Amino acid sequence: MIDTALTPQLTRRVDVGGKVVETDSEGYLLRLSDWSQAFAIVQAESEGLTLTDEHWQVIDFLRNYYHDHQVQAQVRVMIRHFTQQWGPERGSNHYLHDLFPRGGPQKQGNRLAGLLRTKGEH
Repeated sequence: MIDTALTPQLTRRVDVGGKVVETDSEGYLLRLSDWSQAFAIVQAESEGLTLTDEHWQVIDFLRNYYHDHQVQAQVRVMIRHFTQQWGPERGSNHYLHDLFPRGGPQKQGNRLAGLLRTKGEH
């Protein structure tokens, strides 16, 4: 459950199975270490999204890529990876944006993967 009352620092408190996790006003974690699968589920539900196996594959890819490279994956890297995994139709930019309709895999996907807001995001 998400507490919609904003604190003066524009943070939100998200109840994740009895643990309070802080996000910014758009749902990005303030601390990467607060991420859990339960957080992703709660945040996705607040955004009107039910996570499927394909969502989890993208989330896992994003988290692993960040862990390995210390930067967030660019969309073209995601497209190349998922085209190889799922084929050209489901690995396409259009399909990935259909999976993550609120900002595509680079915004909504990163948010659900517990990664920080990318530079230049508004």
